[in-house]
Amino acid sequence: MPSASSSAACQHLAQVFASDIPLTLATAIEVRQWEAQRLQLMLPLQENRNHQNSMFGGSLYCAAVLAGWGWLHLRLRDEGIDTTHIVVQAGQIDYPLPVYHDAEVVCTAPDEAQWKRFFNMYKRHGKARISLTSRVLTEDGQDGAIFTGQFVLHN
Repeated sequence: MPSASSSAACQHLAQVFASDIPLTLATAIEVRQWEAQRLQLMLPLQENRNHQNSMFGGSLYCAAVLAGWGWLHLRLRDEGIDTTHIVVQAGQIDYPLPVYHDAEVVCTAPDEAQWKRFFNMYKRHGKARISLTSRVLTEDGQDGAIFTGQFVLHN
């Protein structure tokens, strides 16, 4: 069962998505869990299907970007920095398998050394970038999409 702080963080991120990123309403993406520096979103097939009744590639891309963006927003919030001044600078996605059902979208923490470099750079210069990886999972937990993006935080 998610902790109370996880639930509060999920509610907060859902509100940020709804107010600052209107596309999240059309895709009906849901913030499911924030725990142990792992963000889990849920992307429903119904609102994101294509002509083959699988997930539309653009929706998979958007969900993967949102997972990275949301991960960084919540991780910074855990550090006492509540900001939405995060942008995706570059991204690469691969689609190894089609997704035919509602999809779990996850972003987990980069290694601690990478996080510390990013955080220290931001504290010193007011700007920093970090590479994050998100995965969109098929019904049986395989990778339907793998996204790696460069996210930039600025004042």
